[in-house]
Amino acid sequence: MNQPTCWGLGLAPASSPVLSQLHQGGLVQLAPATTSAAAFLAEHWDSSAAFVAVGACGAITRLIAPLLKGKHHDPAVVVVDPGGRFVVPLLGGHGAGAESLSQRVAALLSGQAVLTGSSSGMGRLALDSFGRDWGWRRGEGDWDALMKAAARGQQPQVCQVAGQTLWQRLQATVPQCENSSQPALQLVISHQRGNGCRWHPPCLWLGIGCERHTSPSLLERAVDRALEEHGLAPEAVAGLASVDRKGDEPALLALAEAHQWPLRLFSAGDLAPVPVPTPSDAVRKEMGTASVAEAAATLAAGPQGSLLAAKRIERARDSEQGAATLAIARATPQWAPCQGQLNLVGSGPGSLDLLTPAARRALAESTIWVGYGLYLDLLEPLRRPDQLRCDGQLTQEHQRCALALELACQGLTVALVSSGESGIYGMAGLALELWLALAEGGRPGFTVHPGLSALQLAAARAGAPLMHDFCTISLSDRLTPWAMIERRLRAAAAGDFVVALYNPRSLGRDWQLARALALLSEGRSPGIPVVLARQLGRAEERVSLHRLEDLPLEQVDMLSLVLVGNSTTRLVHGRMVTPRGYPGAELS
Repeated sequence: MNQPTCWGLGLAPASSPVLSQLHQGGLVQLAPATTSAAAFLAEHWDSSAAFVAVGACGAITRLIAPLLKGKHHDPAVVVVDPGGRFVVPLLGGHGAGAESLSQRVAALLSGQAVLTGSSSGMGRLALDSFGRDWGWRRGEGDWDALMKAAARGQQPQVCQVAGQTLWQRLQATVPQCENSSQPALQLVISHQRGNGCRWHPPCLWLGIGCERHTSPSLLERAVDRALEEHGLAPEAVAGLASVDRKGDEPALLALAEAHQWPLRLFSAGDLAPVPVPTPSDAVRKEMGTASVAEAAATLAAGPQGSLLAAKRIERARDSEQGAATLAIARATPQWAPCQGQLNLVGSGPGSLDLLTPAARRALAESTIWVGYGLYLDLLEPLRRPDQLRCDGQLTQEHQRCALALELACQGLTVALVSSGESGIYGMAGLALELWLALAEGGRPGFTVHPGLSALQLAAARAGAPLMHDFCTISLSDRLTPWAMIERRLRAAAAGDFVVALYNPRSLGRDWQLARALALLSEGRSPGIPVVLARQLGRAEERVSLHRLEDLPLEQVDMLSLVLVGNSTTRLVHGRMVTPRGYPGAELS
């Protein structure tokens, strides 16, 4: 099933650059310039998720006024000024996601989202929409009454029995319920049906086994009866699971498509070791595993999943054929890898001005930021009250990657932040290794958003030292034996590379830099220019130029980068330059 489109419309003569940037950033599809805005809106209003209009708020208000049907039916409408400086969620701020969309648009344009809703203005969570950021689906309840009461300052009690609880640490939150009473205003986060306004985390996995050519109506009935019998909410279903031999079963595929539920498939070898309450010898002989429904549901529910409802058999009625078994497992706290996203964000050297648009957008879209505390501090001005940060320690890279990946598997969008470029001595490699270790059908989305490396900024500050071949070498021997580092230093010197030295010196490693410079000076002039750059892109930034023979080693630490020129690099009028070619080469 195709997802509704977000369209970009130009209402102002100067709208093209803004629309082009939004289109290139993947946020909008462009409406044809040959069709009038009024006609296009009328044609696509009911089938679209959102419209981003570049122009005046008054103009778009007049265009959409005849099309409005109600807050539960209208798409989101976001208005951007022609300069791309201000982004206004005009319609559908909560229900249709206009506020969230405006924040993504603003991040991509480096503009400002102007939020006028009561919740945003008062720094409170939007109770009727915040759960989407945590992977939840909204269920039954008098949401209008809840939001009106919240606008009057009446906060509901919250009762949570399922789903991720980290949201309770947000700056903008609501008080928790300490008992099981039913107050006038109640917000419930649960996998079950019931009273109150309910958010349903994706924590239920339906394991299904069926005969060949089972009727789709039989599967639908089996799901409805099982959920009803246990008082479970359909909105809490994270997906379907079965044996891989059922991957082409039409009724199973139709069920997944109709409800937009992902279908996880497991081999008989994966299912056979799973302990289940009702194994079947007949199923073992046919499928190679004693259980399909119970074992598949349990596996799909993740590492902390458990069987909630043993399998039940649904048989054909008149005009139907086939039979099916259905079991339900519950994930703790939630598990929906197919809807999660892990963003590897390179935050640049430090200054927000050096953050790439792609990184800004990834940060704006992420519910949780995971990273070393110092790096997150530098990004703190961009974090909204509805976004959570999880700080880690400097040497705990594996733990940070594992946490970020686990949260993404729970169905959240997570930013794993590295300084500089995450693919250069950053978190991308380790995170990708852990991601690849997951089963193919159980991986969240994974995207690396490039950042500006300290190497590039150091070169820009010094002049133009990277005009010829260069390499980077880390002097940290935590993960690389020093003997290997020495081999690389000798090879770089022999190859006459410009060399950038990362992790050059610390309190516990105070001799390696001097040894590295000695190796790089073998066969080369001691007068080769060297850049010492410290705290790049930050208020304490300091860049100085030296010679290989007189670099002040005592000024170098782990916040520094040392850039050593090659035999042709020279200092001219306080600038470091490496020619594009060696003497005698002709440049065209």
